[in-house]
Amino acid sequence: MTNNNADASLSRIARIAGLLFLFTFLFSTITWTFVSSRFIVEGNAIAAADSIIANESLFRISIITDLIRSAAAIVFALALYIILKSVNKNLALLAVFLKMTEAILVAVIALGHFIALLILNQRASLTVFGPEQIQALVGSFINTSFDASAIGMLFHGLNLMIFSYLIFKSRYVPGMLAGFGIISYALVFIYALITILAPDYVILPIQIICLLPSILTELILGSWLLFKGINIRQGDR
Repeated sequence: MTNNNADASLSRIARIAGLLFLFTFLFSTITWTFVSSRFIVEGNAIAAADSIIANESLFRISIITDLIRSAAAIVFALALYIILKSVNKNLALLAVFLKMTEAILVAVIALGHFIALLILNQRASLTVFGPEQIQALVGSFINTSFDASAIGMLFHGLNLMIFSYLIFKSRYVPGMLAGFGIISYALVFIYALITILAPDYVILPIQIICLLPSILTELILGSWLLFKGINIRQGDR
């Protein structure tokens, strides 16, 4: 009876992990497409600041969505740790640490955006710089902060590569699916390195090659965990 209860508990946690996997992917994609991307104006910092001023409520929503995404990522990592610590506790802890680092970076960027908004709202009372100079500085910060998210992507690729390896070793899901996850997030890690070290090489074909497999993994693996759960008996063999 105890083993059955433990197995049922692991299955529920695996489904929660699947739900959060899908949620963070879909939530991030939707908010980026319809909210966050509206505030990036390449090569025009003042226009970026003007966009924030004109859509302040939407910008505040983007800050909240980043904080939600950060919190969901931590819960997701803890759920995976619970079901995978029996495979390799040290690697599972490392993956959780890396995921928490990623989540903290997202939260720090959100904090930076909130401070930038406060500065914009008080620009008329600041005497060191003129209003246009403040708008230019804030706009530049907003544009570059989205580019800096490549550092978070680095940790994202690394922690999910480790989690995918542990899922592969656990045999909780088909090996081909977990193996594809390892490759997918290795490509995300490589893409983040390219973005940081050689941004001129970040062209559309590279983006498709490096990011499309991870999109498929998150949709398929997240759905598998949510709807089919994990094969605990197979994992115990």
